[in-house]
Amino acid sequence: MKSNLFIKKLFGSAILVLAIATLSCKNESKPADAKEVAEEENERKFDDTKKKEDDAQYLVEAAATDLKEIEIGKLAQQKSSDPDIKAFGKMLEEDHMKSSAEVKKLAQLKDISLPAALTEDGQKMYKELDEKTGLDFDKKFADMMVDGHQKAIDKMTKAAEEASDEEISAWASSKIPTLAAHLEHAKSLKEKIKDKK
Repeated sequence: MKSNLFIKKLFGSAILVLAIATLSCKNESKPADAKEVAEEENERKFDDTKKKEDDAQYLVEAAATDLKEIEIGKLAQQKSSDPDIKAFGKMLEEDHMKSSAEVKKLAQLKDISLPAALTEDGQKMYKELDEKTGLDFDKKFADMMVDGHQKAIDKMTKAAEEASDEEISAWASSKIPTLAAHLEHAKSLKEKIKDKK
């Protein structure tokens, strides 16, 4: 009888230890498997396609901006004679190539299609800039960069605040400081060249 009671107590203790161990394992912050995270998020997104569509649009806009900034950055390096404009063009190309790679990776993870070439607006802006030379080029470039980066910051801020997908929201939030630095740089270039003849 005593041994039977002892076995019941031992068995009860073992279950209690196992339950505590299981709970403590769940509370540990172990890295989530990216595939599982994406699958869970996709399941949630498919319940509300409007949210998925909005999230996809944020990445499409970012990809289009990256493509445009890469090409315009290359153009600035080729056409400008101002070393600061050339340096800014190189920075644009490098930073937006990095951003483009991140967008592609995120879009692939989320099964979102992205533009593979410049949009019509991007082509139009590139053509307008390419038609300029000398100081006219530098001024047009600086104007475009101020305007374009202000719009990009607004779009990225909206994505950071409104994206239903946490990874897209976090990614957008992480891009705002770089875009803000580009904007300040563009403003200083615009100020520097505005009085040149």
